[in-house]
Amino acid sequence: MWDRKILRKIRKQVKAILALEKTMQELTDEQLAAKTEEFRQRLTNGETLDDILVEAFAVAREASRRVIGLHPYPVQLIGGIVLHNGDVAEMRTGEGKTLTAVMPIYLNALSGKGVHIITVNEYLAQRDAELNKPIFDFLGISIGVNLRDYTPQFKREAYAKDVTYTTNAELGFDYLRDNMVRSFKDKVQRGLNFSIVDEADSVMIDEARTPLIISGGSKNRTPLYQASDAFSKSLVPEDYKIDWESKQIALTVTGVRKAQAYFNLKNLFDIENSELFHHIQNALRANYVFKLDVEYVVKDGEIVLVDQFTGRLMAGRVYSDGLHQAIQAKEKVNIQQETTTVATITYQNFFRLYNKLSGMTGTAKTEEEEFVKIYNMRVICIPTNKSIIREDMPDYVFATLNAKFKALINEVKERNDKGQPILIGTANVDVSERISNMLRLEGIRHEILNAKNHAREAEIISKAGEFHAVTLATNMAGRGTDIKLAPGVNEIGGLAVLGTERNEARRIDNQLRGRAGRQGDPGFSRFYVSIEDDLIMRFGGEKLKKIFASLGDDFIKSKMLTRSITRAQQKIEGLNFDARKNLLDYDNVIAQHREAMYAQRDKILTSESVLDILKTMHRTVARDLLKIFSKVQGREQYIDYQALVTGTQNKLLKQGTLEPEVLKKMLPEEVIDLISEKAFEFYLEKRARLNEVIINQIEYATLLQVFDRFWTEHIDGLSKLRAGIHLRGYAQLNPLQAYIEEASKLFSLMTINIAHQVLIMLHSIDPDQIQVRSEEKILDTVLASNPETKTKIG
Repeated sequence: MWDRKILRKIRKQVKAILALEKTMQELTDEQLAAKTEEFRQRLTNGETLDDILVEAFAVAREASRRVIGLHPYPVQLIGGIVLHNGDVAEMRTGEGKTLTAVMPIYLNALSGKGVHIITVNEYLAQRDAELNKPIFDFLGISIGVNLRDYTPQFKREAYAKDVTYTTNAELGFDYLRDNMVRSFKDKVQRGLNFSIVDEADSVMIDEARTPLIISGGSKNRTPLYQASDAFSKSLVPEDYKIDWESKQIALTVTGVRKAQAYFNLKNLFDIENSELFHHIQNALRANYVFKLDVEYVVKDGEIVLVDQFTGRLMAGRVYSDGLHQAIQAKEKVNIQQETTTVATITYQNFFRLYNKLSGMTGTAKTEEEEFVKIYNMRVICIPTNKSIIREDMPDYVFATLNAKFKALINEVKERNDKGQPILIGTANVDVSERISNMLRLEGIRHEILNAKNHAREAEIISKAGEFHAVTLATNMAGRGTDIKLAPGVNEIGGLAVLGTERNEARRIDNQLRGRAGRQGDPGFSRFYVSIEDDLIMRFGGEKLKKIFASLGDDFIKSKMLTRSITRAQQKIEGLNFDARKNLLDYDNVIAQHREAMYAQRDKILTSESVLDILKTMHRTVARDLLKIFSKVQGREQYIDYQALVTGTQNKLLKQGTLEPEVLKKMLPEEVIDLISEKAFEFYLEKRARLNEVIINQIEYATLLQVFDRFWTEHIDGLSKLRAGIHLRGYAQLNPLQAYIEEASKLFSLMTINIAHQVLIMLHSIDPDQIQVRSEEKILDTVLASNPETKTKIG
């Protein structure tokens, strides 16, 4: 809707960039490279990035021509300006996104605040960095690559560069780990300024369904997982009901009876059986909804998740809430102990921490609403450099899977005999291996690319455009690597793309089609669809089965069915958006808490002295003491000052500091002022009797230990609250609103408990005993005092 207006403005800037071409070509290498320092100086003198955009783009364009022999096309300049503006540039496959990014990277790197290029895997991060490094070296811009197995020192060096290439997962985990360090200098990141997300739809939408989680502390519930799994496996189809549309499963009446008999329960739904019920639900989902080689694979005795949209393995990612352990029980592999979440963030909230965020991809327009609502980014379709001449043919629709696969193999044989390269796109590992067996029986040589061998991804895809090449790939595996055609392939029709079924999202189908027909090449695409496909079965496949039963092995081209498939895809896209939006709505609550806690934590790490923080904590505790010692008699509420004095003396206050009779005559705020002032004085007296270096260490270590423990407990508490909050809906309450209110109360309680715990530990220091101990023993003694209690003072 806004593309035309935006592109009109951008084209004027492109015209100005192209007008500088001759001027730039006349500069010597030294003069061209010196432009970087000139631009930096101009920014220091008050000019903005927008002021120097035209010149900076012209410099980067000329540098690219000289260094790697590629001169960005006008359409690539358009894409670059869209990225600089903080939007998503939708550019077709083969239009040169890697080169397009060079210009906005160069411009934004001039600010010195850092630019992050985010890719879907480490191979692409390293490849893109290597491709662009010669250009940036020439222009005096430093480049770093941040990988998963790097040491903190290497990571810190990579983030300190002008431009850092990394993956979305590593970037997010580094952010969480940075907010767990015990010293500010141990952080590896230096602020989130500007990022360009490659394959933006994959990273910011598909992967955003699961949050990033760092776990610690474990609970061993292996017998419970095994028992729930054994029970689930004993059921027959009548004992459970699956809603394939939403992929939810529930026990029927007979299933509930069997569960009560199996576990010897009176009522499965009693509150004390809620944990067991949760395990049974997970076991049912693991056994009947989640499929091996579709949602996950078993590799080296471990469950490894498969990205449903790219077919890539997601190393290090696990399902939460015990579902991962349920799948481990199902597959009879080692069951990991369930862990406690110590840090978590959704991709949506992480990306929104950037000052400016942009993205590029081949397919995002169908998800524009989500980009606008969640990230405040528009999706701008960039025109292609050459017209697309690929033939996109109507779907072939079959009654059965067997008929569909037979016809697909026949078309592969036909095209392979004349030498045409073929890319077969499948939705999962299972289907790709089935087709591979059929091709083998026909004697057709082929390469298979799926989650089980994605390490050879780039190598396989790079050869997919050669004569007689047949490549079998899950979904968009190979995304990010161009399929370049061998000389002479154009004459026989270019690359033929055959889809074995329609995917859950329209853009995945578009991505697969887009593998052919790059840069004006010829190409061909067709999808083979069966009434038995998962997508169609989820949305009324049983009815359609009867209608199409008479087809046999034949096929039809049905516009009605194509429309039905599109509607089904739109429905799933809507459901997925709702699920991500729901996840985000709840994480937004945690995000506010996280922001406050991380800011306070940074304040502790960067303060030369934490006495101001401790003074505030004394006031927090003093205010809470009045609530603790409040009593109700009849209809009257009063403060039991005698109990308050008894409960605090020698703990928080020196004996004899407060007198109940005096306190009774004072206003509550005056009492709070007095208690906090006297308690802080009492602490300062103790503190003065200790070595300054030692007491500083004790204070920092105490604050950080208490902060981190209570924050972990808070996250765990919110997770439990989130799991059961939907039940409020039955009482006609809004579950999200209830969650916000409950979470706010828990956060207030946590801050009060932190203050109490810190003061308990610091006021328990005995200076007389400490003088005869070593520094390490002092620290150990203090940190061991009441480490597991939330005992309040008094």
